[in-house]
Amino acid sequence: MFSAEQSCWFVRKVICWRAVASIAWAVLLLPPITAVFVLLSRFSLLHPIQSVSECLSFLTSASAIFSFILLCGVIIMVGFLNLEYYTVIPTIACSKIALLGQLLHPRQFVNSLAHCIMGIIVAWCCAIAIGGRYETIAYPCTPGDGADSSHQMCLNELHFILLLAGAFVGLSHSMLGVIYNMNYVPFLTVQQYKYLRFKGSLPSLVKCSATQALYSVRNYIVVYFFLGYIPKAWICKTLNLHLNSSVHPLDSIAGLLDLNLLYQLWVSAGFLLLTWHVTLLLFRIFVTEVYSFPVQSSFTEDAHQCLPKVITGKQPMILKFLALQDLALLSQHSPLRRSEVFSLSQPGGHPHNWNAISKECLSLLNDLTQRLIAYHDTVATNGRAKSLPTGSERKTSSETSSTEDLMSPRPTFLMKTPASVFARSIVGTSQSPLTAPFTSPDPDSPFASPALRRLTAPADPWFGTVQSPHVMRRLPKLWSTPTDSQVNGSPPASPSSVPSPKQEPSKPSLLAQFLQNRKEQVKHFLAKRVLIMYLFNKLPEASSQALFADSQAHIWALEGLTYLVQASFSEDQFGVVQTALPSILGCMLVLQEAVDRHFKLPHASSKPVRSASSLGDSTHKTLRFALRATLKTAIYRITTTFGSHLSAVQMSAEHRKRLQQFLENKE
Repeated sequence: MFSAEQSCWFVRKVICWRAVASIAWAVLLLPPITAVFVLLSRFSLLHPIQSVSECLSFLTSASAIFSFILLCGVIIMVGFLNLEYYTVIPTIACSKIALLGQLLHPRQFVNSLAHCIMGIIVAWCCAIAIGGRYETIAYPCTPGDGADSSHQMCLNELHFILLLAGAFVGLSHSMLGVIYNMNYVPFLTVQQYKYLRFKGSLPSLVKCSATQALYSVRNYIVVYFFLGYIPKAWICKTLNLHLNSSVHPLDSIAGLLDLNLLYQLWVSAGFLLLTWHVTLLLFRIFVTEVYSFPVQSSFTEDAHQCLPKVITGKQPMILKFLALQDLALLSQHSPLRRSEVFSLSQPGGHPHNWNAISKECLSLLNDLTQRLIAYHDTVATNGRAKSLPTGSERKTSSETSSTEDLMSPRPTFLMKTPASVFARSIVGTSQSPLTAPFTSPDPDSPFASPALRRLTAPADPWFGTVQSPHVMRRLPKLWSTPTDSQVNGSPPASPSSVPSPKQEPSKPSLLAQFLQNRKEQVKHFLAKRVLIMYLFNKLPEASSQALFADSQAHIWALEGLTYLVQASFSEDQFGVVQTALPSILGCMLVLQEAVDRHFKLPHASSKPVRSASSLGDSTHKTLRFALRATLKTAIYRITTTFGSHLSAVQMSAEHRKRLQQFLENKE
């Protein structure tokens, strides 16, 4: 393994510079956006020429330059937050309480506070740009304003409501970022130049900003109508200001019916959101740009930057995703780089490049298969815990599991959530309950049911008590991994052939029975509370989305692997790919069966409705459909290339029967 400094070379040399480039372009686009905002905020239909001349004179004034410097600082801060909070694997809340936990997380609290402060700064700059009665927060009181002396200052509520609007829009933007996964960085299926991608996204970006600004102003007006007196009294007490009794307060119906005020609030909120959305869009475009990794290097100090080494790394995730993307592209469009993948090492003559790439791709696919199997078992038991087993049953179950571990040639797998797909070496990695599609209690706890304990036991998931009759009809043959003994032609050992020692039945202790009864009573009591059930009920569609949240990596692994196999039919001079063909086909057929079973579950085949009022990307919600189509296409790619030659590949009868369906184009 390489050191942390070597594993972070990509962040220092590539990601950081790409983020800096996106911030620089956002700052360059700030002057024309600001000029359009000034024109919209100061334009008058009755005096158009005078309005344009006033806008030009303001843009060259000292206050405008100072405001522009502040706006540049805000853009830089937004770009830094994008770099700090971005992710390539979206965080999907599987329940309402999980989403609430995300919103109240301390890390999210810091992000919301930063956006509130930046929103106030942008709103102040907007007030300076609008000018007139919005420019200052206080003005000298006149004798008719209800003040005792003309030397005292009165609160300019128009300026104050604009500043609070900036804070409210900033807070709303931060909250919607969590709800719609706006920090998620998606990768495009079709590659485009950066300019064309930005140009194509700009109209929808403007529409999204205007729509979201309208909704934010509507919500802000309602909140200010009921709670506006609180911050108004606080600012008057803090700054020793007075209220003008001769004008209507803005936290009343008469005060909020000012159309010019509503228009200025909407334009200012739209300007704020547009600048932030442009910065986010540019960051996504620059970060997801294709990066070409060398397949092999002549210098050992650069070996950690080569594709076979990078693709097997665990962190950072953006590096692994870009490496898989590069693998998918080189396998399709680069014969020269494909030849380096098929080459042999000198001296020794070993296909190290192909072995590393194929092993990592198969490992990713196997991880997804195990997740789908475990999730299907949990859904089959409806997530309910059964009665507490006796001590003899628990002991017999543990002995049977240990016996199966010794007999099964397969490696053991633990249930992994999408956030832990690339951390296979850490068996006990703790996962956040906000992203896990279902909870996995402590298997040693006396409150854990046998069905849930079996999920976390390091035993073969198909040699135990399986709840689904569909699985029992298929027998454990189809779910064997490519390294199973069936691939080698030897039948698997049966767990029934090893007799388990008889144990005398023993009853659970009185304390265990008492705690179990109290637990059932509490669950029964909470199940009758509508609010509790609303917050804690699992969302089936969200659980399915969480399972496939990282499936973009599996899609690239499938494409890269199968395109290399297809090219090896004519380009592999040493036959390094054909030796792994049985394991590749077996792994893909097992995954295809698991995906088909998952789509038979409720809500798994329903496509979500895309929200047009948010910049959040919704492609992660449909990744399971893209994976299913890619998987079927990948298998067809191999069958159409090799055809009848696949009859010489060693595989089990179930795998051969399934593969025959693809050869006959019946799938």
